[in-house]
Amino acid sequence: QVQLVESGGGLVQAGGSLRLSCAASGSIFSINAMGWYRQAPGKQRDLVATITTGWRTYYADSVKGRFTISRDNAKKMVFLQMNSLKPEDTAVYYCHMAKNNGLDYWGKGTLVTVSS
Repeated sequence: QVQLVESGGGLVQAGGSLRLSCAASGSIFSINAMGWYRQAPGKQRDLVATITTGWRTYYADSVKGRFTISRDNAKKMVFLQMNSLKPEDTAVYYCHMAKNNGLDYWGKGTLVTVSS
């Protein structure tokens, strides 16, 4: 089993910054990629950013240039630095792990609210 615990969400004014953290524990091996998704009220869950075990990164167009994903393998953590936040970034942010066997794991999410 895998446990993913997010932290770092909160309320911030537009233009501000937040750093999300995801701590992984359990059967954390044979990982393909880890990343962040978000879900705004009444909308589907969308991919925000991913980082593979080969350190390749991917960003949704809406966050390119503003968000940065990183990982610390020793601490078994993934981070999302979010700068220049906009009200449309308001959502619950979920940590995600994709394993090589095709299984997916999710955290419970952390709420980010950006006020205008």
